[in-house]
Amino acid sequence: MNIRIILFTVLFSLLPISELRGAIPYAVLNGMNPVAAYFFCVILNALVAPLLYIFFESLNKLFYKWNWYKKLFDKLILRARNKLSEKVDKYGYFGIMLFVAIPLPITGAYTGTLGAWVLGLNRKKTCLAVLGGVTISGLIVSLLVFFGVGAANIFIKQVG
Repeated sequence: MNIRIILFTVLFSLLPISELRGAIPYAVLNGMNPVAAYFFCVILNALVAPLLYIFFESLNKLFYKWNWYKKLFDKLILRARNKLSEKVDKYGYFGIMLFVAIPLPITGAYTGTLGAWVLGLNRKKTCLAVLGGVTISGLIVSLLVFFGVGAANIFIKQVG
């Protein structure tokens, strides 16, 4: 295995469009051991949560000095918190973990972390929830890659 494959695996693990759904299959199809690919990609993808928290907090502090941003941000955050507070109270960090665990587009470490940050949830607990979700998602993707398309029958009931 060459450095190019490793770098692309890192890139796919960290990109919001691919995350584990793209990184694990890419790594395995390019010769990486499936177990090594799982752990490598899961660890990289789990790093998204703490990095995003740092990024969001830094940008928010920078932009919050501007009145137009402050008004818009406060309005959007208040609306999001009011709209989602019931679900957050009901499912909490377990809900974030399950949301991140689903290996589909729009679900994943980026969206889960963004949602938790917008809702003002605890950074450490969010990072742990995202780690749990990424671990499950990586396992699902790895099983699908390892066993092929036939493994989808475990998760999907065929009708007809």
